[in-house]
Amino acid sequence: MTVPADLKRPLVCVVDDDESLREALPDLIRELGFASQAFASAKELLASDLLPQAACLVVDVAMPGMTGPELHLELKRRHVGTPVVFITAQTDPTLRTLLIAQGAVECLFKPFSDTALLDALTAALGTR
Repeated sequence: MTVPADLKRPLVCVVDDDESLREALPDLIRELGFASQAFASAKELLASDLLPQAACLVVDVAMPGMTGPELHLELKRRHVGTPVVFITAQTDPTLRTLLIAQGAVECLFKPFSDTALLDALTAALGTR
């Protein structure tokens, strides 16, 4: 696994089982001014040496194995306070409300705009 070249920029880790999104989203995140690394599963992220360096996580809600919300609960159990932005193809507003009530910074419905992602990352990093 490669470490992002510019470690001075906040590291945003993307966790998504969809290969096309996993390839495209880190590129967009880099264009927005952050470092980024993608992971295919929650298990892969949890085993990574990059997890402690992550300033924010962008996590798909529905993944095989451990879901995004299950990953969020596991991180809390491990006392990992990295902010989480969920992304989902589901369009149920109650899901968004529930995830935010459980501590997520935001829940973006796919497809989301670059601006919506930037706003969520900025909120997660507390820079606005």
